[in-house]
Amino acid sequence: MKGEQRKVCVMTGATGRLGSSIALSLAQRGYDMFFTWHSSPEAAQETLENIRKYRPDSFMTQCDVSKVASIKNAFSEFRRHFERLDLLLVSASSFYATPVGQVTEKEWDNLVDTNFKGAFFTMQEGASIMQHQPFVSRIVTITDIAAELVWKNFAPYTAAKAATQHLTKVFARVLAPRVLVNSIAPGTFTINPEWNNGQDLQEELKERIPLGTLGSTTDIMGVLDFLTENTYVTGQIINVDGGRLLC
Repeated sequence: MKGEQRKVCVMTGATGRLGSSIALSLAQRGYDMFFTWHSSPEAAQETLENIRKYRPDSFMTQCDVSKVASIKNAFSEFRRHFERLDLLLVSASSFYATPVGQVTEKEWDNLVDTNFKGAFFTMQEGASIMQHQPFVSRIVTITDIAAELVWKNFAPYTAAKAATQHLTKVFARVLAPRVLVNSIAPGTFTINPEWNNGQDLQEELKERIPLGTLGSTTDIMGVLDFLTENTYVTGQIINVDGGRLLC
């Protein structure tokens, strides 16, 4: 809240299974949370209620990160509640198959604007606050190991994530030394329980991972804890994939 010196985190995309779990974990670590949601009001409200059990002065707002005006409005709302920003977690994402030869302009715009354009303007808005603070703050983008893989049915998505990883390095150079900017690139973490072949797919994916298991929120939080405490790491892409990229 205004006038207090608690650590504050802004997080986009906190209503998915992984996102909401990360947001809750940050609240449990003492961060007042300000998170955005796009199209899942019930999930957002549930996430907020869980977070407020630990940090009652947390807030949320609706935001379409593919729209610059919506991002600006979200940060205006943030400023109504808080006067500092310690951690910006750029997590909002859109993901679905788009086979080459069948990609529509609407699909391209949605995937690129949500995953890349949204990341840029979210970071730019956050940086406008963070670079003027008298303490070191941090930006962490959540990308994907797919940025380094060739998935023929996900070209717009993987290209956008690769671009965001490069963007992470640009912001790290521009904002140093006041703001540390890094990226966490998860591998396979969750399987949609609604998929008919979810169990079979899960076992198939495990066979591709040298450590033989899917990732968990604990794995992400271990890296995030490191990045929020370390003072000499910036511009890095940290893969959290159980060794998947080795195969």
